[in-house]
Amino acid sequence: MNLNQLKIFYLAAKQGSLSAAAEALYITQPAVTKGIQRLQEHYEIKLFNRFGKKMALTDAGEVLYGIAESIFELENQAEESLRDFQQRKRGFIRILSSESFGAYYLPFILNRFSRQNPKIRISVEILPTEQIVENTAALYNDIGFISYPVPHKKLSTREVLEDSYQVIVPAGHPLAAKPVIEPGDLSGQSLIVHEKGSAPRKSTDEFLRRHNIAIPIPLELSNNEAIKTAVEEGLGVAVITRRVVSKEIGMGTLRAIPLADAAMKRKFYLIHHKDKYISRPLQGLIDTVSQWSAEYCRENGNPCCGTIR
Repeated sequence: MNLNQLKIFYLAAKQGSLSAAAEALYITQPAVTKGIQRLQEHYEIKLFNRFGKKMALTDAGEVLYGIAESIFELENQAEESLRDFQQRKRGFIRILSSESFGAYYLPFILNRFSRQNPKIRISVEILPTEQIVENTAALYNDIGFISYPVPHKKLSTREVLEDSYQVIVPAGHPLAAKPVIEPGDLSGQSLIVHEKGSAPRKSTDEFLRRHNIAIPIPLELSNNEAIKTAVEEGLGVAVITRRVVSKEIGMGTLRAIPLADAAMKRKFYLIHHKDKYISRPLQGLIDTVSQWSAEYCRENGNPCCGTIR
């Protein structure tokens, strides 16, 4: 079916006038008449009955009008949806994130972004850094957040956040009253650590080597929640970023004390495929990440982030 002819028929029926249809379509009235005639001739069926200057739909015309109305309503919805995409009102963004960033930083960023862009849907999956890099390089997701930089020829990597490691202890612990933890203060303590290969574990191991500290490690755990629970239960102390324990600090169950070692920093990175098309919604999210992280860094006395590497 010729959709131009169908639209001429639809508007003529809707407006009840050939001249009104011509005006709506920016064509001449004879062109409207010709379009309807060709449609009727092609299907060998009459769509209008005329009574003087008035037009009335035949039974066939009524059925076709109902179908045409649905078709052109969908056309209007399609145009509105595309305008929404152009104006960053609609979209779908797929994110992969490492555990710490995805659990303790990203929700606050997405909350801000979603309030400003309520029609943009977002999915987030928590994965190890290596899998995030692999999936992002294969274009399975839009962006990823990783805990340490992984060189990859297909990926663009941007540092988005720097945070300080602190020592967490249970309330009432002998170290809890200290304003700053010196490396020697950890001697004689039991240290609960992240699993080998993780960014916090690498930083902790380097810290112990740098200061020549021998300390027992009774537990090696794979996630932050387990580590926090172990510290609350008095099984040892841990090195972790303050934001990870902000809830427990507020409840008074844990205390986080800064380390005197200024090198004990944790960084997070945003990655995307170098050939990835950055849509307006996706660019809006990236901008929100940069804005939020800059504010967070300023509030916590950390250097501004966002360097392209």
